[in-house]
Amino acid sequence: MYHAKFSSHPRSVGVSLDSFDLPLIPLLLATLLAASIAIPVAAKSHKEHHQPGIGPRVTSQLNGSIAARRNGRFRLVTSLGSIVIHTGNSGKIDYSVQLEADANQPGAKELLREFRVHARETPDGVYLKGVTSADECSGRLWVTINVNIPQNYAVDASTGGGNVQADDIDARAVISTSGGNIFMGNIGGPARLESESGGHISVGNGAGDLTAITGGGHITTGAIAGNATLHTTGGHIRVDSVEGIARLETGGGNVTLQHSGTELIAQTMGGQIDVGEAAGLVRAKTGGGGIRVVRLSGPTNLQTADGSIYLTQVDSAVKASASAGGITAWFVAPPKGTSPCELESNDGDIVVYLPRKLPVTIDAKIQMGNDHRVIVDPAFPLKISYDDGSDGVRMVRAEGPLNGGGEVIRLRTVAGNIRLALSDSNKQLQLYKEQMDQLQRKLELQLRTLQQSMRSSDEPPQP
Repeated sequence: MYHAKFSSHPRSVGVSLDSFDLPLIPLLLATLLAASIAIPVAAKSHKEHHQPGIGPRVTSQLNGSIAARRNGRFRLVTSLGSIVIHTGNSGKIDYSVQLEADANQPGAKELLREFRVHARETPDGVYLKGVTSADECSGRLWVTINVNIPQNYAVDASTGGGNVQADDIDARAVISTSGGNIFMGNIGGPARLESESGGHISVGNGAGDLTAITGGGHITTGAIAGNATLHTTGGHIRVDSVEGIARLETGGGNVTLQHSGTELIAQTMGGQIDVGEAAGLVRAKTGGGGIRVVRLSGPTNLQTADGSIYLTQVDSAVKASASAGGITAWFVAPPKGTSPCELESNDGDIVVYLPRKLPVTIDAKIQMGNDHRVIVDPAFPLKISYDDGSDGVRMVRAEGPLNGGGEVIRLRTVAGNIRLALSDSNKQLQLYKEQMDQLQRKLELQLRTLQQSMRSSDEPPQP
């Protein structure tokens, strides 16, 4: 069961027109002008019970039901409390509100009485509001709102403090919490999910665009058919796939994506970036970790300030820059694109694997070559030259066309080695499969870890 803490200085949360989507305002005004619909609400008498290891609680429960029109919209706004949304094929909406307070605190029963639920039909569906007016009371109140709605209903739900959990929803979903986790099933339409203070966000598959924002928790999703904009101030981001444009940004966590479609923009201030297969443009930047992409098929720009870059299958134009780490790239076909491939490192080694018959032109240079070398496989007839400067610093250069020449692969390092090695196609294919399997296991482990973290937050807090 989900719980929300009601602080000793409770807020009175109302609903203003500013809090609604603009298209809903005229519908709500029309509803207020129309004849009101009485919704039966039943409240159980207050009970006192003991939970092992927690202490005595007083409880109360509010129940209600309202008819649901086809393909409607369900809106839920509560000043506090966790929300659990179950979906099915019923033609009505049922709700149950579980209230709990510490029996040892003064005014515990009054806290229960002051939380109210208002439900009404609207021109496009059903509106449910939970609010407390216990301004003169102090203490802790735990609220859990359980609702059962039709699966084809669009959902707008927000809480001033608590977790939100939902089954599969076949339509649009807008979910927000001021302080808690969001745990969603599959979503059949566009979705926006937001946890202001830093809760975790977990989503199954999404049939439309997805926006997920959290103040610091982890974000995990399944397959997203549209675009995905995922932002966390400091947590990890893990995604199965995005067919459209993926914008993934974290203030310090890792970014893991198995399949990228049209475009990928990934950024972290200090974590690792792992990508499986990228079909389109890729731009990835990290301030402190490494970057690994298993397969690249589109224009790519990669930057890391303090990590290495590892690319397993490359057949597109790549610009990769590593300030302190090395770069390893396995080419499987001539790089496509109007600009040359550029691999640059300040202090790290650059290792490039090439098929024997790949038609490319190599331009490799070590700026400080006194203690570093260009190592070239005998299968690649390149010209090696040296340039001794007046300051005693030797520059080393290797250049020339391979198999008649082709797109330029430009390699630059200030104080590292450069190695051009003959690629073994069987080894390269085995490496590709191993890394994709490893990435899949990593995604599964991250999902299990997040789910365990979210379940642990469901435990009732100690008084």
